[in-house]
Formats: sequence, structure tokens, C-alpha cells
Amino acid sequence: MTPIGDHPQRFALANELHARPFPSLLAPATAAFLAIKKPKDAAARDRDEDLKYLIKLLDRFGATHPQPGATHYQGQIGRHHLKWEQHTEFVTYTVFTEGLSPRPFDPAEFEVFPEDWLAAAPGVRYTSALVRIVPRPDREKIAQHLNDWFVPESLAVSSVLDNSAVIAGDFRIDSAGHLRFAVFPGDDTGQQRIGRVVQRLCEIETYKSMSMLGFSRAKEMSEHMGRIEPRLMSLIGEISETEAEETLNELLGISAQLEGMSAKASFRFGASKAYEAIVQQRIGVLREERYESRQTFAEFMMRRYDPAMRTVASTETRLQSLADRAMRAGELLRTKVDVARSAQNQSLLESMDRRADLALRLQETVEGLSVVAISYYAVSLAGYLFYPFTEAFGISKGMLLALLTLPVVGAVWYMVRKIKARMH
Repeated sequence: MTPIGDHPQRFALANELHARPFPSLLAPATAAFLAIKKPKDAAARDRDEDLKYLIKLLDRFGATHPQPGATHYQGQIGRHHLKWEQHTEFVTYTVFTEGLSPRPFDPAEFEVFPEDWLAAAPGVRYTSALVRIVPRPDREKIAQHLNDWFVPESLAVSSVLDNSAVIAGDFRIDSAGHLRFAVFPGDDTGQQRIGRVVQRLCEIETYKSMSMLGFSRAKEMSEHMGRIEPRLMSLIGEISETEAEETLNELLGISAQLEGMSAKASFRFGASKAYEAIVQQRIGVLREERYESRQTFAEFMMRRYDPAMRTVASTETRLQSLADRAMRAGELLRTKVDVARSAQNQSLLESMDRRADLALRLQETVEGLSVVAISYYAVSLAGYLFYPFTEAFGISKGMLLALLTLPVVGAVWYMVRKIKARMH
């Protein structure tokens, strides 16, 4: 019996669901996280360049290379474990190290990424973080760590995954250029769960930072729209009073500006929505519970992050509204111009009708004169032809011309009518 054939991508798509497993971590440990992004057109970058840059790091430690075209990689680099992932706009590197440095959040922990290697990055650092994973001490010790390591006014702390761990972070960049996160797992928390918590924290920070690009774009565009909107409203109010064609040209210029802004911002605003959804989803799966009356990560985002995302959404709506208004005003003005041109065309047609009528009358007059002129010469020629017969019939030359005039004129008139009929 011949087995049924498989779809060419069946196994690849099924394996994709299992391609990026969570890291397994034992406390105590540290994690150094780095996200690299091209400053412009990151989504259209050369992905092979990302892979070559990863291989340069792996070669420093004599580590095995990923498969050609890989979008993720995990492996040992010396005494560290590296997790590399390639995304639509950025690439992330996370290095996990067993044990803790004596100095909390020591910048030396980031030196696992060689300085010269960082300088040659195919992009810029978009965010970086140090995560300190400490076996969960008593509440007093945790409180002391929180006071020593973080800025109290922006600190978010919560108990996650059914009290499996306490997580903390203030989302501030320290003097070394990194954000700080702390994870205090319980004694019975498994390695996979610790790894999931750490990865979720890194993802929250990454997607939060990426979505804020939309906020930056929104602020830039708000200034530009603030200059365009008053003029657009003025033009709309003057539609019935001003010269339509001049106003229409200015409206078309404004519409072109708004369409250009919309085209440039559509990807960024769409990406910000997607990244915001990921941030909220990642926080949701942590199943936060309040820890000692401190604000949770969800509350931090609600107070600090959500207003920025609402600004992005409102800016997108405002831009679309301005573009729609400019389009509707342009359509009204085009209708006004069309009506004015129709009236002009009607007047022009009436003028052309009058001129055509005059031309027809002139043509008929010319035709009549031409019949007279042709008849005159025809009668003269006929007279010369019949002069020899005047003596035979006993008539004078004047009488001959008189007798020939009417038949010749009638023949000429008939010929002119025939020629005119053929031309039509």
C-alpha cells in the first residue's frame, strides 16, 4: 500500500512551534540581554548579516555554528549559555551565567559581549538589561535588595506564577547603560519556570521599547499636523468664497502631505499595536499578584506605558481624520470646479453655435455670389460659341445673350448644388 504524501512544509511548520524552547536556569544565576536594531528600514535589512555577526561571536568561543538561514540558536559559549533570536525588526542575544557576581548588576557581567565585537554590530543597541536571579530570601532581605538596587518611585514588584517567584524592575537605564531586573524564585521553583520568567521579563522590556518607537513617531507627526490642521480648516471654511481652482491646488498639496505622512507611519503604528499586544500578553501570562502593597508590572504599564500607546492610537486616528477631511474637501472643490467648467463650456458651445450659424450664412452668401460670377463667365463663353448663328437666325448679339442667360444660370446653380450634395 502506497503511503499518503505529506505537504512539503508539514514538518517544518510543526517543528516551528517547538523551535524556541525556554532556557533552563538554576538560581543563583545572571542573564545579560542585548537587542540590536538597524536605525532605519530594519524590517528590510539583510538577515544574512545578522547571522554572520552571530558567527563572529561564536568563533570567539569556538562554539558550533547555527544552520544556514537559522532564525534562532542556543548553545554554549565558554562557561555561558547563549540564546539568540532573529525577529522582524531586531535581533536579541541573551547570555546566562551560573552564579552571582559580588557586586549586584556589575557592568562586568556584560563583558561576555566583547567590546570590539559590539563596536562592529550591524545596527545599534536598542535595549539591554542585566537580570539577577537570586534564591528567594525572607521578606526583609528582599525589601533591602529592592531599596538598594532600584529607584523606588518607578519600581514594579509582583509575585508571579502562583507565588513561584518575586520579580522586580524599575525600567530605568543605569549608569552602565542597562536596565535592571531581579528574580527571586522559590526553593521549589523548577528550572524551566525560572527560565520562562526571565525570558518574559526580557520580552516585556524589548517589546515595550519597540512599541515606544511609535510614540516617538507620533510626537514628531503631531507637530507637523498641528501646522497643517489650522490651514486645512481655513481652506474648508473658504470653499464657497474663494477661487475654487487655487484652493483646490492648495488642498491637493495638503492631501499629498497627509498621505505621505500616513504611508511613512502606517508600518510603525501597526508594529506598535502588535508590540503593545505582546507586552500585555506577556504580563498576563505571568499571573501577577500584589507583593506587599507595591505596584505590579501591569499597574506600572497602565500608569507609564498605556498613555503613550493611547497617544499613538489617537495620533493615527487624527491623521486619518485629517486625510479624510482633506479628501472630502477636495471632492467638493472638484465638484465646484466641474460645475464652473460646465457653465463655461456651455457658454463656449453657445458662442460656437452662433459663429457656426454666421459662417453658414456667409457660406450661403458666397455660394450665391459664386453662382453669379460663374454664370457671368459661362454666359460670355456661350455667347462666343453661338455668335456665328446670329445672322442665320436673324437675331442680334444682345438678344442671343439674353436668351442664353437663364439656361446658363440654371445649369450653373444645378451643378453647384450637386457638388455641395456630394461633399456632404
